[in-house]
Amino acid sequence: MQYIAIAGNIGSGKTTLTKMLSEHFGWKAEFESTADNPYLEDFYNDMKRWAFHTQIRFLDNSFQQMLDLRTSNKAVVQDRSFDENAHIFARNLHTSGIMDERDFESYWKLFVSMSSQLPKPDLLIYLDTDYERLISQIQKRGRSYEQTIPEDYLKGLNVLYNEWIDNYEGPLLRLKMEDVDFVERSEDFYKIVSEVDDLLSVV
Repeated sequence: MQYIAIAGNIGSGKTTLTKMLSEHFGWKAEFESTADNPYLEDFYNDMKRWAFHTQIRFLDNSFQQMLDLRTSNKAVVQDRSFDENAHIFARNLHTSGIMDERDFESYWKLFVSMSSQLPKPDLLIYLDTDYERLISQIQKRGRSYEQTIPEDYLKGLNVLYNEWIDNYEGPLLRLKMEDVDFVERSEDFYKIVSEVDDLLSVV
């Protein structure tokens, strides 16, 4: 199975690009489902109270999805990689003081155990998106629980994303989204397609 993951902050365009690449290449598309997390709305209203519960549920959902992907007989493109759960979201909650040390340590031990059983992406595509664009996209899609996301939380995620990507070991395509509009400009999308083809040809 060839496995491509699309990484990026909330509102960066992961879901849209996942759909477009899936349709172009004939890959199986897998999406992160926020509907499967009953803690999410509570979390955005009281992050400290619900941080651990929310992240554990996301981690388990993602793990179960990855187990299912291993049986696929065709290439898979995934909206958000398994590692983002821990390296970005849980770590951001910990560094900002929202998730305490005991909860983070318990979470991280579980993540490490799960991660050891899963494949790494044959290609990671990172949508590097500035804060202003993220806010615009979040407002445009109009999910009520996302409208209350604190500015510091979203900016903190961006910092950790860039640190993670700067140290990422593996095939990587980093797209600077201020220079790319794969929805409105077909030439931008087909440039991405060409770069993906080139990178996967050497995997």
